[in-house]
Order: sequence, then C-alpha cells, then structure tokens
Amino acid sequence: MAKDKQTPTYGGQALIEGVMFGGKEHTVTAIRRKDDSIEYFHLPKKQHPLASKLKKIPFLRGIVALVESAGLGSKHLNFSSDRFDVMPGEEQEQPEEDSSKLAMVIGVAAVGVLSFLFSKFIFTLVPVFIAELFSAVAPGKAAQIFLESFFKLVLLLGYLALISMTPFIRRVFQYHGAEHKVINAFERGVPLTVENIQAQSRLHYRCGSSFILFTVIVGMFIYFLVPTDPLWLRVVNRILLIPVVLGISFEVLQLTNAVRNIPVLKFLGYPGLWLQLLTTKEPDDEQVEVAILSFEKLLEVEEHGVVALETPNVDKSETTAIPAQ
Repeated sequence: MAKDKQTPTYGGQALIEGVMFGGKEHTVTAIRRKDDSIEYFHLPKKQHPLASKLKKIPFLRGIVALVESAGLGSKHLNFSSDRFDVMPGEEQEQPEEDSSKLAMVIGVAAVGVLSFLFSKFIFTLVPVFIAELFSAVAPGKAAQIFLESFFKLVLLLGYLALISMTPFIRRVFQYHGAEHKVINAFERGVPLTVENIQAQSRLHYRCGSSFILFTVIVGMFIYFLVPTDPLWLRVVNRILLIPVVLGISFEVLQLTNAVRNIPVLKFLGYPGLWLQLLTTKEPDDEQVEVAILSFEKLLEVEEHGVVALETPNVDKSETTAIPAQ
C-alpha cells in the first residue's frame, strides 16, 4: 500500500535495549531498564538557520542530514548506554567509566558512525591499497576501480557479518528490526499492536544500511571520472570525493524510497534491502513493545509538546518517564 502523501515521515535508530524515533521537531527514545521499567529520553531538533537552508539544496541536504543525525543519535546512544543496565536510583553509584560497558558502547557506535565517517576513510582507503597490490594482474583504470569496489564490499559485508554474531550486537540489530517494523506498520495504517507489528517486514527502503551500500555503488561510478594514477593522487581524490559520494548516495536513497511502490522500479532499492538482512534481526515481543512505546511517545510529543513526557503511554506501574532534556 502506498503511503498517504499527508503522512509525516519518521525515522529511527536502534540503541542499547531501546529505540529512538525522530519526527519533524522532536526525537524520543524509550529503553527497557534493568528492573524491566521503561524510561524515556527527549531531545528537540534544533536547526541552525544555515542548516535549514542547506537542507533544501539537493546533494548538500544529505550531508547536513547525516551530520545532524549523528549528533542527535550519539546523545540518545549515550543515554541508553548509561542507564540500560542500572537499577533506577542507582545511577550515581556506578563508576563513570566501566570498561566492559565502554567496549559495548564503542561496538554499537561503530555500527552507526562507521556508515559515513569512519567507514568512508577506512573502507574507502584500504581497498585502494589492496587493489593496487593486484595492479600487475589487473592493470588499467577500469580493472582497478572494479577491484577496489569489490574489496570495499567484501570488507563491509565481512565486518557486518562478524559483529552480527556477537550476542550484544545481535540484540541491537533486533531492536533495529523492531524499529523498521513499527515504521512499516505506521506507514501502512496498521494499528500499533505487538501482533500487527510482528507481521511486518524488518526491512525498509529508507534505512541507513541501504545508504552504506549505495555509497559503495555510487563511489564506483564517480571514480571513473577522476584519475587513478599515480597512487598518491588516487588516495587524495578518494578523500576529497567523500562528501560528493555521500551527497549523491543520499539522493539515490531518497529516489529508491520514492519509487518503491512502482513495480518496474522498486527493484532499485533491493541491494540495500539485502544488506539489511545482516543489519536487522527478527525482534522478540518485548523488544517490539519498547519500539511501540518509543514511537507512540514521539507522536504524543509532536502533537502536545514535552508535557506528553509527564505521563506514560500505557497504564503500567513499571513504566517511567523523564522530563525533556
């Protein structure tokens, strides 16, 4: 079913034992605490006037959106990492830096940030040098670019497959799946019940995972427009082209989402959906419940303002809320 044109567009992010959803003016996170209670965290979307203007310009808007998303997402991630495994009331008793928790946070942050910052340096430059090692058997610009893109894809898939095998990251990927299921249910006008949402797909055309893959594909075509020799020039232009690749990839992501209901064109987004088979997992009912509460609270805040944070979504004694930050 096509999404109604009047339906607002919402996005989200999987966190540690929780989900963040963002609307036009607000972002809200719901996490499940150690005592099984639900706690909320709210941040308004504050846009600089210049950023608002840039977001109206194609190819530049994607870069601005990514920077804003990274900034907000890191704050919500910090909230979830600080509180998910702590009993309410004991927050101050925890040491400021717990090595095991820090390791988990780094692992989760890498999944998100890797997509457009760390990955665009490491996953862009490392394949250049690997491809160069094969220059004797695969000389020429076209062969080198194809090899470079192939190794980039292998590194990306290998990394995601490896971390998805760890229990902790697997749970984050389950929350990622829950996030997508909620958005899919909302966009189809389905009542937000656990049963209805579990019946939805865990894949979504607007997912950041699709964006990661599009940067590989788009980058390959852009690299044909610049020289590959000598090696130092190749490295330099790869770095300088990172914003260009990001900007165009964002537009490709928007395009594939816009045509997803057109039978002849919906396949354009399939490569990104296939990658999501690695970055999302089927959630359990409790994880879906957290995602529902987060999304419903966002809808309340978008409609009524931060006063909606003073009351829980559901009549459950274990559900708590915190004031806006």
